[in-house]
Amino acid sequence: MDDQRSNTGIIKAIPSVLILVLFDQLTKFLADTYLNGQKAVAVIPDIFELTYVENRGAAFGIMQNFQLVFIIVTAVIVFGICLLYCRMPSTKRFFPAKCCLVFLIAGAAGNWIDRVKAGYVIDFFYFKPINFPVFNVADIYVTVSIILLALLILFYYKEEEFDQIMKG
Repeated sequence: MDDQRSNTGIIKAIPSVLILVLFDQLTKFLADTYLNGQKAVAVIPDIFELTYVENRGAAFGIMQNFQLVFIIVTAVIVFGICLLYCRMPSTKRFFPAKCCLVFLIAGAAGNWIDRVKAGYVIDFFYFKPINFPVFNVADIYVTVSIILLALLILFYYKEEEFDQIMKG
């Protein structure tokens, strides 16, 4: 398994992470430019709208105004995810998990950038009927990748495969 690992593994993932982060940042820039200070824009009337929110908390607005904690914790978590990515074999079997980790890193980095530069995260997607908290592209990356990783761990990978990664 050691020969299947690559010390440059994370280097190969960097372009994908950068593209995903740039897309997230572009959508937030557009939200700030066109939605900030404006009335919500109904995309699908009474179902889905674009609305500008400055989220100074964590997911769903919890823990408001703990930006320094979020910045430090996010940096530590991203570092840990990068280490895990590097420990995973570069095989077809682990490609789905590595893709999830790339999206997870990009989502965390996208919101981390907002917290560092502005002290808040720009959210703008809102599902009205279920009153779901307003969210952004980075939140989608994180949420979907965590759900997919959980499904992969529960139904695709074997315990022995993770033991090999952890023992490395």
